[in-house]
Amino acid sequence: MSDTVVQIVRRVLLPVSLLLGVMVLLGLLVTRVFARTWPFTAEDSVNRELAGDRTAGWNDVSLVFSTLASTQMIVVVTVLVALALRLWLNRWREPLFLCAAVTAQALVFLLTTLAIDRRRPAVEHMDVSPPTSSFPSGHTSAAVALYVGIALLLALRARSTGAKVAWWTLLLVVPLGVALTRMYRGMHHPSDVVASFLNGGTCVAIMARSVLDRGVKWGRAKLPTGSRSTAPARS
Repeated sequence: MSDTVVQIVRRVLLPVSLLLGVMVLLGLLVTRVFARTWPFTAEDSVNRELAGDRTAGWNDVSLVFSTLASTQMIVVVTVLVALALRLWLNRWREPLFLCAAVTAQALVFLLTTLAIDRRRPAVEHMDVSPPTSSFPSGHTSAAVALYVGIALLLALRARSTGAKVAWWTLLLVVPLGVALTRMYRGMHHPSDVVASFLNGGTCVAIMARSVLDRGVKWGRAKLPTGSRSTAPARS
């Protein structure tokens, strides 16, 4: 097995698999073990409160944030930003990081919904429900992975603390807005979106550690200058 494959398994596949296990475990705890325990018993009240406070203006605002995290928008923004990063930095490390983080959260989300069956809130749904479980929120985890990933890349390139804070503040608004609007629109329970922050945020951390870390060597290590190869000489 090559060094690259070993690194992929150790630094990407194993952590993502562990995250999947944690997400499924959380889903089982929320839906089966602690479903009748506070604070999960209070979620229905939160859902009804949000639905009762709907107004035409907030409906429009919620639609904007929900659209920013739709599957089509996430794919388009990821591809465009990845291409821009490639042209700007003239390397593949940052584009690969962003694409890998978004892809990983999507896989964890889809596999978790196959294992967890949770109904959406018992309020009027403002969007068409996709054929997946309410746990976790795919919109929220995708928004976290994409926009937090972009914020991390821009903050790493920023030259001042003020610029770093500005990028984080600006881009964190999107996943926070998505989480609130997905609940507002009756599509998810509060615990669904909380779990999605764990999914998206952990995928960003995993890919930052494995792709952005320049100390990680993916290929075979080069022999020091002057060292002799142990391969037999050809006759």
